[in-house]
Amino acid sequence: MKLDFKKIASTIILLFCSIAFLLPFIWMLSTSFKIEADVFTYPIEWIPSRWNALENYKEVWFGEQPFYMYYWNSIKVAVLTTLLSVVVSSFAAYGFSKVRFSAGGWLFLIVLATYMVPPQASLVPQFILYRQIGLFDSHLGLILLGSFSVLGTFMLRQFFMGIHNDFIDAAKIDGAGHWRIFWRIALPIVKPAVATYAILRFIWTWNDYQNPLIFLRTDALYTIQLAMQKFTTINGEFYSLIMAAAVSAILPLLIVFILGQKHVIDGIALGGVKG
Repeated sequence: MKLDFKKIASTIILLFCSIAFLLPFIWMLSTSFKIEADVFTYPIEWIPSRWNALENYKEVWFGEQPFYMYYWNSIKVAVLTTLLSVVVSSFAAYGFSKVRFSAGGWLFLIVLATYMVPPQASLVPQFILYRQIGLFDSHLGLILLGSFSVLGTFMLRQFFMGIHNDFIDAAKIDGAGHWRIFWRIALPIVKPAVATYAILRFIWTWNDYQNPLIFLRTDALYTIQLAMQKFTTINGEFYSLIMAAAVSAILPLLIVFILGQKHVIDGIALGGVKG
């Protein structure tokens, strides 16, 4: 059996690169289990000799800044924003790709043009508008801010365009309207792409720091990102607690990606297939 030395060498290089990328996370996880006196011991104790994990995570979750409340806020905002954004983007993408109407191409170009406007440029008008209509300092305001995504519409439109028009025309001959075609034919075909966008939208919303910082004022409404900033300010000298908070903050992202990575791979594969 002939050995493929090039493949073996590339595998070893990728293995070392993976370990290098994982080291900061491993150190963060290890530090969250230690007592404060052992955080900066040299050489680094990757496996703590003295464990303090229960006390560290108990302080993070049920201390003066209870993470369980901020967790619930972030989960509520991220899940509802993702669901609403997926629905809106899917409808818009199907309309721009499979519904024939005059000026459809120009309208889509106008939508794409809005993506070139930096989000920071619209913050002041959004702030003024939200204060006037009563959505300032509310989770509903944050959810509506993320309910429409130009990138999501563009991304899903490309996948909908990959559906051969013969499927659509055959359904129309059988008497199906666009509503039925969307739910029964088009959406199931591009389900991996929709799942991929949902995962990305959830991650973007969970990690969002700017919008909650500007549009939230009440401490009880803070998301996990604002809670991390506040927790770090108060406990800046306790690195074991900060690392425990950081592990808690990124844990949902790891779970979502691990559970959804198959859909991401299927979505990438679907993107390479044209109707």
